Amino acid sequence: MTRVYATDEQYERWFMAECCRCGRRRHKAGHWPDGYICRTYADRAIRVRGTCPGCSQDRALPGRRSSDRAPICTTCAGFSQTFDCSRCGFEAKLLGGRLCERCTLSDRLTTVLDDGTGRIRPALRPLSDLLAAMEQPGSGLAWLAMRRNHPGKPAALLQRLAVGHIPLTHDAFHELQPWRTAAHLEELLMAGGVLPAVNKYICSFQRWLPGHLASVDNPEHVKTIRLFATWHVLPALRARAERSNITPSVRRNAAERITYATTFLTWLDKRDRTLGSCRQSDIDAWYAQNTEHARQRLRAFLAWAMQSRQCSRSLSLPAMKISRRAPLTEDERLVPAPRGTALARPRAGRFPAAGLHCGSRQHEHRHQPRLSLAVPWPPGGPALPPRPSIRPPQRDRHSSSRRPRCCDPATTPGDSCPCRR
Repeated sequence: MTRVYATDEQYERWFMAECCRCGRRRHKAGHWPDGYICRTYADRAIRVRGTCPGCSQDRALPGRRSSDRAPICTTCAGFSQTFDCSRCGFEAKLLGGRLCERCTLSDRLTTVLDDGTGRIRPALRPLSDLLAAMEQPGSGLAWLAMRRNHPGKPAALLQRLAVGHIPLTHDAFHELQPWRTAAHLEELLMAGGVLPAVNKYICSFQRWLPGHLASVDNPEHVKTIRLFATWHVLPALRARAERSNITPSVRRNAAERITYATTFLTWLDKRDRTLGSCRQSDIDAWYAQNTEHARQRLRAFLAWAMQSRQCSRSLSLPAMKISRRAPLTEDERLVPAPRGTALARPRAGRFPAAGLHCGSRQHEHRHQPRLSLAVPWPPGGPALPPRPSIRPPQRDRHSSSRRPRCCDPATTPGDSCPCRR
């Protein structure tokens, strides 16, 4: 390695040394009481906090006790330097100006959220307080430094928010790029109370919809799809969010409804039809040419179109087909399942071979037919052995050997019971 101000030998002698913690020859960060230390282990050591075993104070513990190598504070270790922040006095890793990471993050947020008056925009003050109070301020500094030369970096978006170039609305964030950075910033604004809370999957759908509409060439199709999304798909998603959680499959189902509605309108164009002039023969032809999955996704759009009078209300949609597996026959039930499958693993309260339930037998017999275990004997084979009796023998109720529960176990049959004397 060649430097303008030094030769390779001088560079090795001035900036490289064997680390006292890891034992490798690395770039030295300083000289501590136990020797030279590299940058990696210096950063790790200063982040260790706890109660010092020497002075019993809660401080940073970058030092090592010579006897047992236990972490100790800088005073007990004999450091010639301190790690106290020049502003708040907190003992931690120091950055430029001998400031800790939290003070550096506060200064950085004040710079990017400046509204032109030298102060943070009042509407964005909750966001600044939220970021400044994060548990690991180093992560906040790394997030602000991302995409340094990219126009869509987080710091650039925050600056545009501060000066008012980006309105504080959800619709404005749905049009920003890159969408991942915009989505993360939108969630931070909702967490800080700057924007009203909205389900993240609804925001994801609203962010995806403009891009899909931009890919549609026909303006009439764009108008119809936007109406369908605004008055049917989005209200259904909001109702689902109020009732229960929205899963990724629900979000994907909503997008597929829009996609198949667009495909259906394009298909009608190829047949010289519009949604208003669609006939029953067109719907029957679509159902005949597509899979059951496509029919189910298009059904909501056709029902909405008929209800909103976008097409004729006299159209009829074919009934949905619910595919179910045929029930197993008696011979298939008796065939043992291959080892390693789910049917071959016995569950608690079940017989693995016959599939019978042990518990709640009345409920099972009411909903399932009784399974017969009688197997036809092959012709010409030996005679069947007699079936053993599994019923316990009945005891004579009038037998003298029957003893009541209240009797003394030590008494013999025929003696008088002690409790009846």
